[in-house]
Amino acid sequence: MAATLLQEISKDEQERARFRSRRMFETDMNSNILSAEENGRIKGITEAFALIEQGYSPTEAKKRLGIS
Repeated sequence: MAATLLQEISKDEQERARFRSRRMFETDMNSNILSAEENGRIKGITEAFALIEQGYSPTEAKKRLGIS
């Protein structure tokens, strides 16, 4: 099925361009999501360490951040 679709798409340059554009969009979106998740993790870790430095126990820090 995928091979048939690829053959059909490759017949039309405009359709190939649309296909490439969609693939680039999907790739960019996935990259943006992964970056946002990583930034969120970094922010959470940074906030947790800041609370621990302020004297909160790791358990208290997690509770304040809504982790547990």
